[in-house]
Amino acid sequence: MATPSSSSAASAGRTALDTPLDRLPDDIDLRLVVADMDGTLLDGEGRVPPRLESVVVRMRRHGVIFAPASGRQLANLRATLGAAITDSPIIAENGTIVIQGGDELYRQTVTRVEAATAVRVTRTLREHGADVGAVVATRDRAYIDRTDKRFVDQCARYYEELETVDDVLELALDDVLKIAVYTFGDAEFECHRPLSTAVPGVQTVVSGAHWVDMMARTASKGRALAAVQERLGITPAQTAVFGDYLNDAELYDYSELSFAMANAHPGILSRARYIAPANTDDGVLRTIETLLDRLSPR
Repeated sequence: MATPSSSSAASAGRTALDTPLDRLPDDIDLRLVVADMDGTLLDGEGRVPPRLESVVVRMRRHGVIFAPASGRQLANLRATLGAAITDSPIIAENGTIVIQGGDELYRQTVTRVEAATAVRVTRTLREHGADVGAVVATRDRAYIDRTDKRFVDQCARYYEELETVDDVLELALDDVLKIAVYTFGDAEFECHRPLSTAVPGVQTVVSGAHWVDMMARTASKGRALAAVQERLGITPAQTAVFGDYLNDAELYDYSELSFAMANAHPGILSRARYIAPANTDDGVLRTIETLLDRLSPR
C-alpha cells in the first residue's frame, strides 16, 4: 500500500494523462469500492450518474460491494442513492458513523463542551463579518438556528432530516457526531484556521469549498473504512477508493487501488496511486467498469 510520503513523491505535478487506467494491474482482486459523493461520484450539478444502479448490479454479480463515504448525512445518502446502497455499509458524516442495514459498525462523537464551543466560535466569526452558520449533526437529525433561506437551502442539499430551532445551544448536545460549518466564502482560507485554533480539542477538516467539519480527533473516513474492512474481512489490497477533497485523505491509507479524481484538490492528487477521469466525465463508474473487466478469476 502506498504511504502518504511515497505517494506524494511519486505523484508531484502529475496529471490524469500520467496515470491512465490502462496502467492498472491485469489481474485485480477487488471486493470493495468506496466513493466520496460531491466532486467524486456525483456530476457537476450534484446529480447521481444515471448508470449507477446498473453498474452496482454488475458489481454485485462479481461479489464486489459498493459503499459511499461522504460528509453528507446518513438519511441524505439513503435518499440520494436509494437501491444502490440497500445492503451497503454507509460511511456518513465525514466518517463519524458507519451503518450497514440495522447495525452500527462505528461511531465517534464530540463532547457537549466541544460542540457548544464550536457553535459559539462560529457565531463569533459571523459577528466579525464572516457569512457562516453552524449545523449540529446527530445520527438521525441535524439542527440549525440560522434561518435565512439561502443558508437553509445550502444545508438542505446535504441534510435530509434538518430541523430549525430557536437556539442550537439549548439542545442536549449529548450525541453530536460533528459540527458542520458552512461559509459562503472560502472554507479553507477563511474558516479553517480560526475554528481549529479556537477549538483545539476537535479535528477540524475542510470537507469542501464551503464546508468545514469539526469532529472527534479519532474520527475520519479512513478509520471508518478500516472498521468496514474488519467487519467484512476485506483487505486494503482488495479495496478501491475514490475522492476529490481534503476530507478524503485518510481513505488512501487503507487502499492499494486508490484513485483521485482528475478534478481533485492538489493534496488528494498527491495521495493517490491513480487518477480517474473527472466527476463531470463519469469518472467513478468508468473506472469501476475497467476494474471489473480486470478481475482475477475466483
